[in-house]
Amino acid sequence: MAFSEFRTLDETTLLDYIISVPSLSSKLDHNLEDIKIKEVGDGNLNLVFIVIGSRGSFVIKQALPYVRSIGEAWPMTKERAYYEAAALKTHGRICPDHVPQVYHFDQTMSLIGMRYLEPPHIILRKGLVAGFEYPLLADDMSDYMSKTLFYTSLLYHSTTEHKRGVAEFCGNVELCRLTEQVVFSDPYKVSEYNRWTSPYLDADAEALREDKALKVEVAELKSKFCERAQALIHGDLHTSSVMVTRESTQVIDLEFAFYGPMGFDVGAFLGNLILAFFAQDGYADRDAYKEWILRTIQNTWELFHKKFVALWEQHKDGEGEAYVAAIYDNSEVQRLVQKRFMQDLFHDTLGFGAAKMIRRIVGVAHVEDFESIADAEKRAGCERRALELAKLLLKEKKRFRDIAQVVSAIQQIQ
Repeated sequence: MAFSEFRTLDETTLLDYIISVPSLSSKLDHNLEDIKIKEVGDGNLNLVFIVIGSRGSFVIKQALPYVRSIGEAWPMTKERAYYEAAALKTHGRICPDHVPQVYHFDQTMSLIGMRYLEPPHIILRKGLVAGFEYPLLADDMSDYMSKTLFYTSLLYHSTTEHKRGVAEFCGNVELCRLTEQVVFSDPYKVSEYNRWTSPYLDADAEALREDKALKVEVAELKSKFCERAQALIHGDLHTSSVMVTRESTQVIDLEFAFYGPMGFDVGAFLGNLILAFFAQDGYADRDAYKEWILRTIQNTWELFHKKFVALWEQHKDGEGEAYVAAIYDNSEVQRLVQKRFMQDLFHDTLGFGAAKMIRRIVGVAHVEDFESIADAEKRAGCERRALELAKLLLKEKKRFRDIAQVVSAIQQIQ
């Protein structure tokens, strides 16, 4: 059966597709008699199929030509699958312990075949809602972020190599524009896609739209997002883009990848952990779990900082052209540029993290952390506290010198 043009797959036609692709059928040892196929995509954009046989398994992800959660009324480029596959391969080479292997990519079908993360792997957000602790999470995520951001930046590459990478991913325009709209624009104006826990947050949503100081900060962040090609970032690194067990952490869903500001990735992850923290008040007896989340937030940044600087030190005499050794050949000046760089990255992290928090409360796509709280008034109370913290971080990010001060600010909002 030929698949010479794009067609949306279902559980029946996918079987025909697998038969036609040796790189996939070989993962099942060419035994197709007992395979089971189940569509499990619960995100906003794509079809996701789990394929399991007695001799192997994999996942198939197909990009649709529209936003799945909205429908054909919101068209979306299916070519995003190319950028996801390319980013998975790049990040997978850099950090193979935390990125699933790609087995197959079909540009015509906008389809990726990759490793199936078998149970007990679950989406991290679901684990956070359930109150599970993951002892390796901070170490693993700091490892992934420090390596993928450092090794795709000018701290490691020459300007020629860096621009080659920027050029490869510069066509992922539509996904970037989607982020620009839902993170930096819609929450601060009247938009048909916005929603919030009404009527409890009606005044809060209006206050966001009228907050001039907030808009100034968001405009600066949007400019950085659009203009600063620091590294190949994941682009959507929230807690539903990570699958976990107590022993494993795997980063998925890289379709938003492009060369952008490092703080957008780090901020997205930490911002979603902060959302998880505030959501815990919607459940019973979660005080100890809240403390674990706060420790994870602090440990993630501190480990990221330590590992990123260690990579910088390891490669300071390499080909990286951000700070060439002939100029920055003195330990004191090296310390100064590192301090400035990491402080700027920390403040970017806080700003982008705050913006990601706000869009998840008053924008188009919400999070299960809050949505699973059945009592709307209680849910709104949790969301309001998260909004208060996000506005503080966004408007006053530069007054925070370290992550411990951020954790203290979180604790004070009760």
